[in-house]
Amino acid sequence: MTRPRIARSLAALLMLAGGIFIQAAQAQIAVRNQGYMPFADEPINYRSEDLSDPVARLEKRVEKGEATLEWEGDHGYLKSVLKLLKVPVESQTLVFSKTSFQYPKISADHPRALYYNDDIYVGKVHDGKAIEIVSFDARQGAIFYLLDEHKVDKPAFQRAELDCTQCHIAAGTRGVPGVLLRSVYANPSGTLIPGAPTYITDQDSPVAERWGGWYVSGKPGDTTLSMANAAVAESATAATPVPNDSSARKLAPLVGQQSYQGADYLVPGSDAVALLVLAHQTQMHNLITLTNYKTRIALYNLSKQTADAPLPDATRRQFERPAEQLLRYLLFANEAPLSGLDPQSLSASPFAKEFAARGLRDSQGRSLRDFDLNQRIFRYPCSYLIYSDAFDAVPEPAKSYIYHRLLQILTGQDRSDDFARLSTQDRRAVLEIVLETKPGLPPEWQDYARANHLQIANHD
Repeated sequence: MTRPRIARSLAALLMLAGGIFIQAAQAQIAVRNQGYMPFADEPINYRSEDLSDPVARLEKRVEKGEATLEWEGDHGYLKSVLKLLKVPVESQTLVFSKTSFQYPKISADHPRALYYNDDIYVGKVHDGKAIEIVSFDARQGAIFYLLDEHKVDKPAFQRAELDCTQCHIAAGTRGVPGVLLRSVYANPSGTLIPGAPTYITDQDSPVAERWGGWYVSGKPGDTTLSMANAAVAESATAATPVPNDSSARKLAPLVGQQSYQGADYLVPGSDAVALLVLAHQTQMHNLITLTNYKTRIALYNLSKQTADAPLPDATRRQFERPAEQLLRYLLFANEAPLSGLDPQSLSASPFAKEFAARGLRDSQGRSLRDFDLNQRIFRYPCSYLIYSDAFDAVPEPAKSYIYHRLLQILTGQDRSDDFARLSTQDRRAVLEIVLETKPGLPPEWQDYARANHLQIANHD
């Protein structure tokens, strides 16, 4: 394999992993068909070409002539990719840390743009050579693709062929093929500061530890609240690490929010609400994949077990543990408060309007995509990814376990400390919304709805 191809493959592995470039550069990268690759064997078969993720489906449409990737001078194939994959431009966020193989072109003046929808993440470097895409397959989790930015007659997506275990099958992705956000300390050129602390960002992360190496437009970008829009002095080294103390962060010199040219991007800013939702969605994706994998592996490893016999407790625990993690995350049980952020500024977000407009609504007009943005992200604390193909693809018996536990929690049968932050009103609202808007609910849910005279979605 040539060096250019290795570099292109590495791009996808580094797409969302803020603060991960140095690790990847030091890692031993193996060609796809050589060396060890986690989950390559039964029962996962991660290398399988039998995929149904959005990019795989688009590839088939392009091959049949049903869709065309169009190139234009300012942004290459980006606009066409976003349109065909139904990724909203309003989701744009900007990261200036050098966490992509195209790092020479990334800086405070030229941050990398990221876009996403419920299933896809797209990365674009200013004047870069490839568009980086992570596309979620319902069964296999994150699948990595690249699209060469040079104009050609037949542009094609290339699945990344190198071992991604050092980057995207790691602790930050829950040990499965996935995505993650990091908050890092970087200097104005985007270079990470050796020895400085880094943070995996999800919905449970304190605001003070978020967005290092990122731009955030508007008041949420105030560096007294978070690490956004700030850089460490160029002279900082491993010998003078950044203090791991929130009171010291405000001393870092600011990177002006307009040091980059907004005209170079599809929209001028880095949307704060898009970043809040992105932090939730990345780890929700990983937990769904983790539960999927653990269930398949547990059942595969089960020997001398007849189809009708009850599962051993040891086998059940293998998938019930990640399923419980998924339930806590699904219901925002440990969500960090959005302390100090301006809800009025957040509510003006173009992304917030576009995102909420896509919500399925119950008879009272409520949706799991409705925002709160005062102390929490969403008004009704249950992830919209409950509607995703990946959630539906969680195999039995884990899926039945999740739905049974979810009904226990939402109906108040489970009042354990894990879900103590869910009010009675929250549980009732989420229960009613899910009953009315989620087809295919188990009979247990349908029986509960009928017994309590609640409306229910069409389950044919």
